[in-house]
Amino acid sequence: MAAKKKTASKTIAARQTTVSGYLASLSPEKRAVIEAARKLVRANIPKGYAEYMGWGVINWGIPLAEFSNTYNGQPLCYVALGAQKKYNALYLMGCYGASSQHNYLKDAFEKAGKKFDMGKCCLRFKQLDDLELQAVAKVIGYATPKQYLDFYKKVKGLD
Repeated sequence: MAAKKKTASKTIAARQTTVSGYLASLSPEKRAVIEAARKLVRANIPKGYAEYMGWGVINWGIPLAEFSNTYNGQPLCYVALGAQKKYNALYLMGCYGASSQHNYLKDAFEKAGKKFDMGKCCLRFKQLDDLELQAVAKVIGYATPKQYLDFYKKVKGLD
């Protein structure tokens, strides 16, 4: 029996290249949540990170023009935000690299009585109210682009 050929999903095929195009492509309900979460990120992310589309979601990171020696040839992402089929996600790369940030978020959610649904860096939520906003804001604001780049270089042995 022949193996079935995998095809790209519609979401991959329909990836937007601009933030405005991405937001316009969302249902009104998803758009409202993503716009509110985007506002949270933009209010708390340190100056110097660029906003761009990558991997089908909104990213904030260090552009290739400023640092091109990334492991995958893509801009160095610090935070990303996207609407998935059954949830929304904040991708907090600082939590991936520093267990102290992950543990801080976990404790803050527990103290607030909120469900903590996070993988290595993907914090899943349906509504903004599902998040412990002060803790998420603190994690987003944790590292300047220089600090994040220095950490990345150290981890990758690029110093």
